[in-house]
Amino acid sequence: MALEALEVRRGWRIVGLTIRSVLLIILIFGVLINVLNRAPLPETRAEFRAAAAADRVSLVEYDEQDGAIRYLRWVEGPLTWRELDAETLGAAPPPYTMADLKGDLGRSGARVTELSDSREISLGSQWVLELPTPINGGWPIAAWVLTFLIMLGSTPRLGNRWAWFWILGSGWIGAILFLLLEPRPFWFEAGRVPAPRGRLRGWEGFLLGILLGMLSTALTSVVGYLLNLVLS
Repeated sequence: MALEALEVRRGWRIVGLTIRSVLLIILIFGVLINVLNRAPLPETRAEFRAAAAADRVSLVEYDEQDGAIRYLRWVEGPLTWRELDAETLGAAPPPYTMADLKGDLGRSGARVTELSDSREISLGSQWVLELPTPINGGWPIAAWVLTFLIMLGSTPRLGNRWAWFWILGSGWIGAILFLLLEPRPFWFEAGRVPAPRGRLRGWEGFLLGILLGMLSTALTSVVGYLLNLVLS
């Protein structure tokens, strides 16, 4: 009987580790896309035209004002983001228009979306993971929601549910921390029990969530720029 109980516990542990691993992979992929999307590398119109002619452009997002395109960013492959800013597009008259954009794209099969209509997914906070829907942003959002539900249905070790509520509110970084640390560290082998410690209270989780949100926002541009350089 004891052997059967041990096998059951092992089975549940494998299921739990599998779920945590899948959620972590999805969230980390979402983080990568989010970081790269927020820090595209500046390019020229000639380079954009060349990329479109070579059919390397998979997605184009633009901002149009008064009939002129003021900002343009695009994806080459699944991860490499580029941009044309207002200074580049307005360097010489006439203004850059939709007709010009269509001409530059030629027969490229890129998806074209206006930024104001791109419907970026958000969970109500500027710190929560935001991904443009054309890049399958629903998967990381679903992983975040499932992690949040797991937190509500569990007994966290490092903080109470209110603390983790605010930490997860910081976005992807909070969800990844929860999956790595709760109810025990992801890397602990079977049978190893974490040392007991006091749990964070709600107000402490609130402050930590704000700090994590600010930290992730500050790192996004720097890390995204460096990754875009490496992947270019």
